[in-house]
Amino acid sequence: MELRGAMVLVVLMGTTWSLSVTTIRPETVSMDAVARPDMAEENTEQTEAAAAEEAEEDVMATGELNPNHYPAQRAAKVVQHYLNTRHGSPYRLFGLKQVHSGNAEDVADSGRKYQLEISVHEIISNTTEKCSAEVYFPRGEKQLPPQVQVSSLVELPKTDVEAKEGELYQEYRTNKTLRTEKRLPDSYGHMDPEMTPFWHLGIVASSFIMLSESTENTLYNVAQVANITQLTTENDQLKFDCHVLLHDMVSQEIPQWKLLFTWSPAEGVKVLQTEKLPHVHECEKHPKTN
Repeated sequence: MELRGAMVLVVLMGTTWSLSVTTIRPETVSMDAVARPDMAEENTEQTEAAAAEEAEEDVMATGELNPNHYPAQRAAKVVQHYLNTRHGSPYRLFGLKQVHSGNAEDVADSGRKYQLEISVHEIISNTTEKCSAEVYFPRGEKQLPPQVQVSSLVELPKTDVEAKEGELYQEYRTNKTLRTEKRLPDSYGHMDPEMTPFWHLGIVASSFIMLSESTENTLYNVAQVANITQLTTENDQLKFDCHVLLHDMVSQEIPQWKLLFTWSPAEGVKVLQTEKLPHVHECEKHPKTN
């Protein structure tokens, strides 16, 4: 009996050890966690659940879509980038909250169209709105950006946003010392609160790239604003040189881009130049912006 008891104990211990082994895969947090680093753990769990669902449905389905699976989620993510390019600012930033329903259809041989009902989250004011959206992905030898139309989105209040934007603009329009900041946020998720509006500007500017580069097989987020530098300008626009790290959750690649963009409360964000930088392993050292 003592020998049998010892053998049972060994088996149980072996079972316990095997259960403690966990495989961890890197993920990018959602836009909510980007703007609020304290939400990173919660959003990572949601992302891992979505990744598990991807294994069940990673095909371009036609007809009614499962709103929690990747075909619908990828198309809805494009709507997030679109809204940020149209309405984003240092004090207004959109994230995808939920996909309620989705439908996909092939448009002859020219592309593929998605009809979506989604909720978008304006992160800074913590307000959520439902909207309808259509996303069309063209097909062809040359990759073209998706076309997006959004309807039924209620206009969000602007009074508080406009006041904050005006204060920020005046402060840096008359600032004789041009500001440079690196690693927003840093490797530990920390960031000087004073630089949060510029972190948001980097995300909004990056949305122009993420919108242009999105396909049915991508899912982009901003990983980090590696460097943002205010430049001198002779007009009414604040001008910035920016180096960003994006994250495609599908391929797990971290493409790096350099942007030149302007911003003012009246004109919003305007991207003047973009340049895709080589991957880190293709360089002798990390790329830098001027």
